[in-house]
Amino acid sequence: MTMKPSSRSSDGKRFVLSCLTFIFFLCALASINEIRFDSFLRFGRCAFSDVPPDSSLKTSLASNATSDDIRILIGILTLPDQYHRRHFLRLIYGTQSPVGAQVDVKFVFCNLTKEDQKVLVALEIMRYDDIIILDCKENMNQGKTYTFFSSLPEIFNSSESDRPYPPYHYVMKGDDDTYLRLESLVESLRPLPRQDLYYGYVIPCPSMDPFVHYMSGMGYLVSWDIAEWVRESDIPKNHLEGPEDKVFGEWLRDGHKAKNRFNAKWSMYNYPEPPTGCTHELWPDTIAVHLLKNQEKWIHTLKYFNVTSNLKPSKLYHIP
Repeated sequence: MTMKPSSRSSDGKRFVLSCLTFIFFLCALASINEIRFDSFLRFGRCAFSDVPPDSSLKTSLASNATSDDIRILIGILTLPDQYHRRHFLRLIYGTQSPVGAQVDVKFVFCNLTKEDQKVLVALEIMRYDDIIILDCKENMNQGKTYTFFSSLPEIFNSSESDRPYPPYHYVMKGDDDTYLRLESLVESLRPLPRQDLYYGYVIPCPSMDPFVHYMSGMGYLVSWDIAEWVRESDIPKNHLEGPEDKVFGEWLRDGHKAKNRFNAKWSMYNYPEPPTGCTHELWPDTIAVHLLKNQEKWIHTLKYFNVTSNLKPSKLYHIP
């Protein structure tokens, strides 16, 4: 007698067949998607083949983020033998990081004249790269300031397309006994023009009118176009000798330059002691303090502004 397969057995076979068909379908679909995904990746690699991954993008973003930063060059006029003063000032300015600005501090002096200078200054340049040696004989009021400003366009202007122009929006001449608070300086410059600008502490001391005389040599700043004018004009070349800050102001007057002027008084002032018409008590709204002639005055000033307040705690040291 022949027995017919049961309906339950038939249903089981259909279920197995359906499962196999579904699995085959999934495999086929996965294979198709893999091909599409690989094609997409190949397209992506082709489309961005000229763009290196990550680092290039980060560089691009960083470049965009800093494109509007204020660029300032501060030239501190000093002497080749002032090694200790330069190292001290590197601490002062190297620990300041103004936001939204590129501030380059350079030490400026004339040609080296001693064998020890040629070795020690060369080592400084190798280590810090923050020195400008001008082609001049060392002096204070016989053209050193002219040589500084007139040399800048040749030193920093570049025909390379990736270099910004101007290389600096502002150039400042400073003394090595002046303490500049870079964040305050940057903030004071943000609303000001970047053309035909003359900025500083107005002389004479009682005056508040920047168009009367000139800015004190403690630290005066001009826009880059004025530095270019100093290089090109015959007016500065024919009038080099005399108090350098006063002479600089006379150049601008005679050349009808610096129509934009900013008096930073009393955010810039001389150290309170000894008291004169140019002194001021230390106060929070300060850009520059001048005549810090000894370490005691420097320490008093730095303590007042809490310059070490950001010192991180560490097991390596204990400073009460």
